[in-house]
Amino acid sequence: MVHPRIERRTRCPNKDSDKRQRAAIGLFAKHARFTIVDEYYDAAVSGADPVDQRPGFAAMLRRLAANGAKTIIVESPDRFARDLAVQLAGHDMLKNLGIAIIPASAPDFFTEDTPTAVLVRQVLGAIAQFEKASSVAKLAAARKRKREREGWCEGRKPLSQTKPEVVALARKLRRRKPKAGQLSLREVSKALAARGYLNERGKLYAAKSVASMLR
Repeated sequence: MVHPRIERRTRCPNKDSDKRQRAAIGLFAKHARFTIVDEYYDAAVSGADPVDQRPGFAAMLRRLAANGAKTIIVESPDRFARDLAVQLAGHDMLKNLGIAIIPASAPDFFTEDTPTAVLVRQVLGAIAQFEKASSVAKLAAARKRKREREGWCEGRKPLSQTKPEVVALARKLRRRKPKAGQLSLREVSKALAARGYLNERGKLYAAKSVASMLR
């Protein structure tokens, strides 16, 4: 029988803690028919630090991506992270990557939906939603300030900024026949073309473009 390939991550590389973790992980892997292919640790890292900011954890993810292993075994949930919110956030991140994490002392810890775990996930989701909405609001406010300051913020710049001379001429041409009436938008476009002013495609300005110049 081909055993699943797994990664093991320990937190401390010295003293009795290291021996205890190795023994617990090794015994669980043997009974669960896993084969340990490598191990990683993060020395002098706080258990409250986000898992994706830990060097050893990052190195392990690179190895996982390279060799196709999809399971991480830790001695216990607090070896993965001491803070419950960090545990659940880290687990959700790994789950999205298609990677399972199993604490040897409590194999079902990350798969059971306890009331506490559900509450923390809901809180984390609410925080993420708030941060996204806050970012959107800040960007909208910044665009509004720029629009009020410069008259333009996003998308293609108006002709009044890119070709102010064309806009000035179009307005002048529009007022050229006060007695006979104003030139039509198409007549203004043709008059601009006669003076060598064409759009970016080398064609006559559309009536809509002329209208925007005259605003």
